[in-house]
Amino acid sequence: LISGADAVEAQSKRFEVRATESGKVLFSADEDEIVIGADRLKVTGTEGAVFGHSVETPHIRAEPSQDLKLESPTRSLVMEAPRGVQVNAAAGDLKATCRKELHLQSTEGEIFLNADTIRLGNLPVGSFSSSSSSPSSSAPRQTIYELCICPNGKLYLSPAGASSTCQSSSNICLWS
Repeated sequence: LISGADAVEAQSKRFEVRATESGKVLFSADEDEIVIGADRLKVTGTEGAVFGHSVETPHIRAEPSQDLKLESPTRSLVMEAPRGVQVNAAAGDLKATCRKELHLQSTEGEIFLNADTIRLGNLPVGSFSSSSSSPSSSAPRQTIYELCICPNGKLYLSPAGASSTCQSSSNICLWS
């Protein structure tokens, strides 16, 4: 053990820190692994914790009244589990945002949306032309629409009529 003005150095096969009362190992280090045995690991740096490779843990939580943020500023964030991944916001909103595309994919099952209201914002409105109707300045404003899907999967709205107004030749399908 060398104790100097700039550092404390020790050379041994194993290093341990134990709790005074219980004798529980709080920290141990050897050539193969480092074990932190405290009930809770708290990282207080403003940048949080940075891991060079994968992280395995049965539980991650934020301090009370603090948001939990999992972030990968320059690459992707992957959560994997052989029996599923659950994200739950018991008392608030769950928000997923991204810059480009958001993919929800189920390879063997279904994607189930269960809510009192499901909104699809900013859907384009396709054109519908019918020989029996002609636009008029005195015609009431269209307020009821039909949800339509193009052969490529793109959704759009079409003014509702007595029968379906969805057309695979809609301007939305042709130009998307």
